[in-house]
Amino acid sequence: MNGKYLFAAALGAALGLATFAVAIAIADPPKDAKPAAQGEPQLPPGWTKEDFAAFIAAATPGKMHEHLKQDVGVWHGKNTMWMAPGAAPIESESSSTVAPLFDGRFTRCEIKGEMPGMGPYNGLMISGYDNITQKFVSTWIDNFSTSIAQGEGELSKDGKTLTWTFTCNCPLTKKPVAMRQIETVTGPGKKTLEMFGAEPKSGKEYQMMRIELTKAK
Repeated sequence: MNGKYLFAAALGAALGLATFAVAIAIADPPKDAKPAAQGEPQLPPGWTKEDFAAFIAAATPGKMHEHLKQDVGVWHGKNTMWMAPGAAPIESESSSTVAPLFDGRFTRCEIKGEMPGMGPYNGLMISGYDNITQKFVSTWIDNFSTSIAQGEGELSKDGKTLTWTFTCNCPLTKKPVAMRQIETVTGPGKKTLEMFGAEPKSGKEYQMMRIELTKAK
C-alpha cells in the first residue's frame, strides 16, 4: 500500500469521505509550498510530518492485531445456556468461522447453530483493535435481535484472557444493559467463552452462557 492511498484512507475515516473529497478538490497549496518528493503525499496547509505520522500509526496493524489473527479458522462449540438464574441448562452445538478482514486489521466471525425450541441461530461479529483507544472493539448482530451490540475488550498481561463489555438494548426494560464476555485460552486450539448479564426482573448478574470451543485442525 503506497503512502498516498493510506493517507487518503486515514483522513477519510477521521473526517468523513465527503468532507475529505471536497477539501481535496478546493484546497490550493500555499504559493511557497515545495513539491512533495516522489512517493510522498502533499500535506494539507498547516499539517506537519508528525500529524501525518499519527494517522499512519493509527492505521497500522500491530501486536494486538496479531493476537486477533490467532482465532482465524473454524471452531466447534459445545454450548450451555441458562435463561435465568437457577434455570435448567440448555445444551446445543455451534460452528464458528473466523476470517481476517482488511489485511488483518479486523476479523469476521460467523456463528451458526441451533437454539433448542427456537430454530436456527446465526450471528456475526466484527472485531478489531483500536490503536487510538488502545482497546479491542467489536460489533455483534444476529437473527434473534434487531439491535446491534457494541463492545470493548482488554487483554490480560499473559495474553490468555480477553474480557469484553458489550452494551445492547433490553427488550423488557427498553434500556441499555451491559454484558460481560470472557474468552479464556485453555490450551492449544482450545478456549472457553463465558457470558454474564443482568436478569431483567431482579437486575442481578448471572451466567447466561458458556461455550467450550475447539479449533479444527
